[in-house]
Amino acid sequence: MKLEYVAPQEIEQRSFEIITAELGNKKIPDEIRPIVLRCIHTTADFDYYENLYFSENAVSIAKKAIQSGAVIITDTNMAKSGINPSALARHGCEVMCFMSDPDVAEIARQNGTTRAVASVDKASELNRPVVYAVGNAPTALIRLCEHIQNDTFRPELVIGVPVGFVNVIQSKEMLINSGVPCITARGRKGGSNVAAAICNAILYMLDTESKL
Repeated sequence: MKLEYVAPQEIEQRSFEIITAELGNKKIPDEIRPIVLRCIHTTADFDYYENLYFSENAVSIAKKAIQSGAVIITDTNMAKSGINPSALARHGCEVMCFMSDPDVAEIARQNGTTRAVASVDKASELNRPVVYAVGNAPTALIRLCEHIQNDTFRPELVIGVPVGFVNVIQSKEMLINSGVPCITARGRKGGSNVAAAICNAILYMLDTESKL
């Protein structure tokens, strides 16, 4: 197998060329194409062509939310660190994660819940528009759905891509049925890297639109 020389600044572009070639004649609607391709690029997993679910107008809703000053909340510091800080700055967007906050740890201990649940409750008190990105904890997604059902917290958009085996599939279906605008990956696959990739794709789409 012969190595292919690619200049460092061209590696990402070459990767997307390979992805596009391997997708062949598979059609992806233009509105969601950058997100689907970036998820495949991040994971090298072509299953994301089929398992990504977008509620009606989810991408345009996400872009409008960010343009209107929504804060992105993540359920892991890994997802937070994976969102491009330069892209965030270009759009005046802030990203937060409460998982390491001492008050979150204490509330979770007192209530016998996960810190992910306590983080959702903390986010519900921000009184500002939120895009909530879940890449790890189905308990966060379940708690979000409870808030949505009780009309106590309704994010502008939920990115629900927790990975794993316990309540992962169920929590994603709860999200889809909640009525909140959402992007999710049906099945067991996902992760903090996928949550960050979706956020980055949306920010990069805004970059492209700002140049038109």
